[in-house]
Amino acid sequence: MIRKLEYKDRAIIEEILKATKVFNNEEILVALELIDIYLNDKNQKDYNFFCYTNETDDTIGYVCYGKTPMTEATFDLYWIAVNPLYHNKGIGKSLLVYTENIIKSLGGKLIIVETSSRDDYYNTRMFYIKSNYQELSRIKNYYKINDDLIIYGKYF
Repeated sequence: MIRKLEYKDRAIIEEILKATKVFNNEEILVALELIDIYLNDKNQKDYNFFCYTNETDDTIGYVCYGKTPMTEATFDLYWIAVNPLYHNKGIGKSLLVYTENIIKSLGGKLIIVETSSRDDYYNTRMFYIKSNYQELSRIKNYYKINDDLIIYGKYF
């Protein structure tokens, strides 16, 4: 039920990102840009994508991660999103655990996640906290006034 991202997933992921009603247009464009890099440049090593699919291979969630440049064993979790119709069914958790296991198998020792302090990101923050991520840093007014950057991490 978890497989590598394919060309057919791009449009579905765009719809998932819009359906969450959390990501703004700029964020969605960045997510799609990373997907395009992954799909169109087979030599790139910065981004890895996996999709969670149902029985008919329809994508209902995805994750994007990569090794943090100039680090020995640190990885960034860039994106994780699930179709809102499937929230609270363990799909996000499955994608996260799958990604963590890959990172551990690659010798990873730390995963970093950046997110917002906005109210509409509350469930996202709770998702990471419940998954044993710790708040490592907070930069006040990072994105805009009253919208802090919160950095979570998980050590292995």
